Amino acid sequence: MIPNGYLLFEDESLLDSTVAKMNALRKSGQFCDVRLQVCGHELMAHRAVLACCSPYLFEIFNSDIEPHGVSHVTFDDLDPEAVEILLNYAYTAQLKADKELVKDVYTAAKRLKMERVKQICGNYLLSKMESHSAISFRNFSSCMGDGRMLSKIDIYIQEHLLEVSEQEDFFKLPRLKLEVMLEDSLSLPSNGKLYSKVLNWVQRRLWENGDQLDRLMEEVQTLYYSADHKLLDGALIIEEHGMFGVGAEEDHMQLVQKKPPRENSNTKRQPSSSTSGSSSPSGLASNTPKPCRREWKYIASEKTTNNTYLCLAVLDGVLCVIFLHGRNSPQSSPSATPCLMKSLSFEAQSEELEEHPLTSMHYARSGLGTATLHGRLIAAGGYNREECLRTVECYDPKEDLWTFTAPMRTARARFQMAVLMGQLYVMGGSNGHSDELSCGETYDPHTDTWAQVAELRTNRCNAGVCSLNNKLFVVGGSDPCGQKGLKNCDAFDPVTKTWNNCAPLNIKRHQAAVCELDGFMYVIGGAESWNCLNTVERYNPENNTWTLIAPMNVARRGAGVAVYNGKLLVVGGFDGSHALRCVEVYDPVRNTWRMLGSMTVARSNAGVAALGDVICAVGGFDGNNFLNTLEVYDPETDEWSDLLLIVFCDFLYVSGRDGNHFWRVA
Repeated sequence: MIPNGYLLFEDESLLDSTVAKMNALRKSGQFCDVRLQVCGHELMAHRAVLACCSPYLFEIFNSDIEPHGVSHVTFDDLDPEAVEILLNYAYTAQLKADKELVKDVYTAAKRLKMERVKQICGNYLLSKMESHSAISFRNFSSCMGDGRMLSKIDIYIQEHLLEVSEQEDFFKLPRLKLEVMLEDSLSLPSNGKLYSKVLNWVQRRLWENGDQLDRLMEEVQTLYYSADHKLLDGALIIEEHGMFGVGAEEDHMQLVQKKPPRENSNTKRQPSSSTSGSSSPSGLASNTPKPCRREWKYIASEKTTNNTYLCLAVLDGVLCVIFLHGRNSPQSSPSATPCLMKSLSFEAQSEELEEHPLTSMHYARSGLGTATLHGRLIAAGGYNREECLRTVECYDPKEDLWTFTAPMRTARARFQMAVLMGQLYVMGGSNGHSDELSCGETYDPHTDTWAQVAELRTNRCNAGVCSLNNKLFVVGGSDPCGQKGLKNCDAFDPVTKTWNNCAPLNIKRHQAAVCELDGFMYVIGGAESWNCLNTVERYNPENNTWTLIAPMNVARRGAGVAVYNGKLLVVGGFDGSHALRCVEVYDPVRNTWRMLGSMTVARSNAGVAALGDVICAVGGFDGNNFLNTLEVYDPETDEWSDLLLIVFCDFLYVSGRDGNHFWRVA
């Protein structure tokens, strides 16, 4: 067109051609007048192009003493691949990065003040956030000082706190444990108001009393919720007001007694800076005075049980978990009532029937190890939201009673347990504070003691454990390097006390269900990275080979497995979105899977074992709560039940499944 006598022509192809040619010139080093030194890598570019895209580099180039020479800019803390991605973007307007590099690209874009790229990377990270990554994403956003991302992540955590609290990163956070004494007429306020009071109390302890945050977390802190709705130190109440006075029970007084004064406790601590600096060995805030305040923020909380709360908060710049329990009086241990399992048949005279829940474990446990030993169910370790456990409980089905045995030497969760030559074996796992474990131990039921065994060759948790041909096999898992899914398979010989490598799995797996059946080892489901699997592999020890067999109907990780009547029952687990109730069974003769009756509640990372003629599922996580409950599956009725049938009568005759025995009930 020639409007008003002027020639006007827009060549759209020229722009694309020019951009492509300039990028080619950059990559070949032609006409380049900028050298970026990035962690030992040299990247060439053109000053004019970079100055248009990066305000940070514009300021550097604008201040060059010799503007016509070659500019040298050094970055010792950026990823060379991320900077190369930004250079491609500067020349082509296309941002292309592998998902593993997005955080590094974000970091480089922040340094170069490329706000548009930073925002695009932030939006991508937010779109990929799930419960397992929320804590790491928040830590990253906090380090970057990105308030927009932090607010969106905090909203996500508020909506998914219970799911987030089941993840590994959550268990590595520092923990503050509080117990709040209440008068009979009082109850704790709503979550938000409650934790604003908690934050104020911690601030007073740090700034007025000179306490240190890491020392506050060393033991349970006892507080008192007064009638005027203030949260006070329990020791001060006793000392100054004699609040509990004469008649308080001895163990009650032990909880609220005044703690000994700490060194420099009279020195007021000044608020510390949000800038990075030295930290205490535990990763908590240093008590070195700083010129400005760190962040104090309540993020999210949930009431988990009656008068028990879980909270995620930022205390003095440190992301922390707060556990709070309110109580009116010292807890008493409930006495167990002998009951009879519903699966028993009975004949009674003048009977009255009443159903009661099966007795629960003393501790809620998820990611526990379970096995059957001498006709009893063993539940070891696991985590209960608050901590990883060492304790071991033993269930007697005849008495419907849980009792404690000797605790493990190491607190651990996310592990499996197997019986080998009459002893229990546990290997690896995580203790909630450090990386995956390599240590293992074995339990001798005759001496009620645990002893160490030779360490694994690879530190790992979420591995499968199985006894086969008088050896202990450890399969798959995840390692400290971040591999969520390993192919490793190792065998332990209890006679020579040595480990040997076996053929690797066909597919990387962690949180798989593993067990032995008819001389083969089965590895079922699990996850590769965070993608849940329905595939199943079978190991033949005769020729040291793995074979893929028929897949399950439902992809799942964190499921339990037990053997019944020559078949495999796979129970519960997690499908990537929800904890599962569903159960399916594998028939090795037909190489087929079919669905069975579902559990009464959803359970992921539960313990599953065969006990007599029933299958037991205990503990786990239902998507909202950590569980201490037990339920049993009767293959004859294809039903799960968490109930006992108690019969009150003058005389009761009960026929058990393992023979005819009679009890007289007075």
